[in-house]
Amino acid sequence: MGQQQLLLIILGVIIVGIAIAVGLSLFSAQSVQSNRDAIINDLNNLAAQAYQFRIRPTSMGGGQGDYTTFAIPSKMKTNENATYTSSPSQNSIVFTAVSAQNASNSVTVTIDSNGRLAGWSYYGDFQ
Repeated sequence: MGQQQLLLIILGVIIVGIAIAVGLSLFSAQSVQSNRDAIINDLNNLAAQAYQFRIRPTSMGGGQGDYTTFAIPSKMKTNENATYTSSPSQNSIVFTAVSAQNASNSVTVTIDSNGRLAGWSYYGDFQ
């Protein structure tokens, strides 16, 4: 083979290598974003359940205007997306989700007395 053909082969290998590296990078970023979106969806669901608990009277198994006795249902504490914990107080509750894919990735959100989600915080690759 001539020098020109060898250079073209080397150039082709370099371009294919770069394309594979970019593809892997895009796939990894999509995976992280997908996990983050799933966790946010789960936290929205937990927030709705917590607020429903807060406004329900104690005679019906609710908190009667109080979050302090709310507990995350056992089937929702851990799933394929994350592990969820809560820190309830009378007028607010803080949910923390630690990613099942990477423990350094987490999301924290506070639910106020009106059921509004405020104070979203993202850690790790979720930032």
